[in-house]
Formats: sequence, structure tokens, C-alpha cells
Amino acid sequence: MSLLSLIPAQEKKLLKKIAMPLFIEPMKAKLTNDRFSDKNWIFEQKLDGERCLLFKKGKKVTLKSRNNKISNTSYPEIVIAGEKLTIPNCILDGEIVALTNNVSNFSLLQQRFGIKELTEPLAKFPVYYYVFDILYYDNYLLTHLPLKTRKKILKTLIPFNKTICYVTHKETEGLQYYKQACTNKWEGLIAKKYNSSYVSKRSADWLKFKCINEQELVIGGYTNPKGSRIAFGALLLGYYEDNKLKYAGKVGTGFNETLLKELNVLFKKYEIITCPFTNYSDRLTNVHWIKPVLVCEVRFTEWTRDNKLRHSSFLGLRRDKKAKEVIKEVV
Repeated sequence: MSLLSLIPAQEKKLLKKIAMPLFIEPMKAKLTNDRFSDKNWIFEQKLDGERCLLFKKGKKVTLKSRNNKISNTSYPEIVIAGEKLTIPNCILDGEIVALTNNVSNFSLLQQRFGIKELTEPLAKFPVYYYVFDILYYDNYLLTHLPLKTRKKILKTLIPFNKTICYVTHKETEGLQYYKQACTNKWEGLIAKKYNSSYVSKRSADWLKFKCINEQELVIGGYTNPKGSRIAFGALLLGYYEDNKLKYAGKVGTGFNETLLKELNVLFKKYEIITCPFTNYSDRLTNVHWIKPVLVCEVRFTEWTRDNKLRHSSFLGLRRDKKAKEVIKEVV
């Protein structure tokens, strides 16, 4: 089946025939507490992994993170699986995940793109590319088409395999699916307006229904270890607001001994003398400040009234987002 045969006549004017772009900034979802069911929206599982665009040009496949960094060496099996796809030039949008009991696990994925080069066999840390959108196909830019049409193109024209998988969705059953997501201990759902175009920004046409609170934060310092702890005690975290790094509290759990050692080596490279936070007031002793360039993912129960994390746990470093882009996610 051809691309044009899948596009309604009235939508063909939305196609753009252009040379394959070198990069397209990914569309991002806004956080909301308003869970709903609506016939004009679809609902997908929110995957807890690394956002990735797959560019296939001829036989060449390039994986790019949301901040336009090439990830081919980290995920060679996805590159190989992409090379085997018998399709024209295309750009796919999706999430690279590691799975525990069929649930995406960011901490497990961390073992694939951690601080040091991978030394264990790839089979010990399998990853998968779950695709939820298609942005370009056979010389046509598809981003102006409605989501429902892009989904149809994606499911019909891409020959998915065991490594590159299609993200299924529910229609109109948002509330029921959200309850199922939380029961299954997923991170949540992404709700998407069915007639929405693909825009390179955060948009209210895509919404996050979260079951679990997770937040990207910037590492601005660390404390000395206490007792039997090695390397360091807790990380001091923050987010940007009006171009200023605001202190958001600390995280001291979620580390194993190997990770403690590896992070400690990394932190030494970025140590600075002065505190990078503009509103730091904790009276912690033996604090080491570091240049605010490292981003991590943290799970927590809630924000306190003074904008600090409560009951936080470290999940892993993020390499797919610049520190200056990290803000406090609020509804």
C-alpha cells in the first residue's frame, strides 16, 4: 500500500515534499491532573525510557536523542533492527526502553547508558524501541497531518519486529485505561488529541496522566558519606526558573555501590567552589558544589509547600536533556 493511498483527499494539501530533515525537535506533553475520557483523544502508555528519533536514509540508520545527540553506539541492536526495515527514507519518533515484567524501567535502562562504557554482553540488558509517531516518509514531511492519519501510516507502512515495536493506544477509554495503568504500576498515560498536528514544542494537544511522580532535576552538589556509606551521601538538586537554578532538596536513596563509585568519579570533574543555587538555605555540612550540567531522573511522592522534594529516590542520569531546559513540572 502506498503513502498517498492512506491519506484522505482533503488532507493531501497538508503534505510537504522536502529533502529529509537532519533533525526535528520532538513534540512534548504537558502535565495535567485532569484525567478524562473523550472520543477526540487517544490514550497511550507513558513509557519510562529515553526519547529517540530514528532516521533511516537508504540503508543508514541514525538514532538521535531529543537534544540532537547521536545514540547509535549505545543501542547497536536497534540500529541493526532499523537497517533491516525494508522501507523508504523515514523519521520515526518513539522511546527506547528496558523492561521488567513488561513494564518500562528507567533504572534498568541506566545500566545500558551509564557512566562507563558497556562491558557486559548486550543480551544481559535488552532494549526495545517503541514507536508512537512517524514524521517523515518517502520524501514527504508528515508533521502537518492529523495524528490519526500519522498513526494509520505508521501502523500500515512500517514492518515492526521484535526490537522495533508499535505503541498501541486506546480510544475514548481514558479514565478506565488510567486506572489500569496505575494498577499495573506504569508511570502513567499520554493523552493525545486525535486531530493534532506534530509541533516541535511542549503542547496541550499532548497531556501526561501520571500515576507516579517523576521529575528531571539538575545536580548542583553532594554531601560527604556517613557511616558505612561510600563515595557520597546525598545529591543536592535543583531546577531552573527565570534562568536561575532553584534548590529543590536532596536525594540519598536509589544508589548501589557501583553507581556511588562511578558518580563520585564523574562529580570530581565538575567540582566548583561556589554554590550554584540562588536560594540555597539548608545548613548541611561537608557539601561539595558541582557545575550544574548533569541531569538526573528522580521519583518522589510530592512537592512540599516550599518547593522541596518529599521522599525522593534516584533513578539514573539523563543524557538526553540540557540542564538549562530543566524546569519544575507543575499543572
